[in-house]
Amino acid sequence: MSVEIIDMLGRNLILPHPAKRIVSLFPSQTYLLWSLGLDREVLGITRFCKYPSEWKQSKKRVGGTKDFHFERIAALNPDLILANKEENTKEGVEKLARIFPVYVSEVISEQDNIRWIRDIGILTGKERNAQQIIDRLNAQFQIHKKNIKPLKTAYFIWKDPYMLAGKNTFIDTMLSLNGFENIALENEARYPALSLDTIAERNPQLILLASEPYPFKEKHRLEIQKFFPRSLILNVSGEPFTWFGSYPLTAFDYFSEIRKKINHALQGRKT
Repeated sequence: MSVEIIDMLGRNLILPHPAKRIVSLFPSQTYLLWSLGLDREVLGITRFCKYPSEWKQSKKRVGGTKDFHFERIAALNPDLILANKEENTKEGVEKLARIFPVYVSEVISEQDNIRWIRDIGILTGKERNAQQIIDRLNAQFQIHKKNIKPLKTAYFIWKDPYMLAGKNTFIDTMLSLNGFENIALENEARYPALSLDTIAERNPQLILLASEPYPFKEKHRLEIQKFFPRSLILNVSGEPFTWFGSYPLTAFDYFSEIRKKINHALQGRKT
């Protein structure tokens, strides 16, 4: 039975049957495929696809997210390649799409994430599994959305120059979910490069230093703290804020712990 779908860039995709030979070109996609129970169908993943750990040995490595090897992918003869607008290069994806069916995702909001999971379920014949994940996500999002007093927040993703996660990103969606009011402006780039002076003018109450793509460490926190003596600064894992698909199901406990840590620190400052 053929499968027809429009990907998240508006490209029409037709498969003669649900995909049986799949290549995943970014980590959160790989995690979703595992969550859907597609162990036998997934043949190739990138070197950055670290979850599930057992796939690091059993699946063919096709390179990185931006420097994947066309020859390795072609040798797998995939009937579906799964790419992402932000994670993968336009040129590389277009080259693959000339020969193989390629679905390109672009996930920014909760609604985008739900649509993406549903689409992948359809393309792989795992609609029921996809719906189960969607139902669990919807339930957890509703539980997690509480009346939380918002904190003006700067989420750092890079150093030299300093860059923040801006609006119109999945990071911004996850920040909002947790009551963190992004100080990035609507008219700025999705990942604006800003001086510390400019960031300080926006008076962030909270600064989050992500572990990826730039690996912020404790020494960076101490350096930046000198510039923001009144801000609470925390090092955080980047994965819970950036990985979409089914991965947020594993992140809610992490967010709860972060919020407890923040509340404890803020209470300590009041006493």
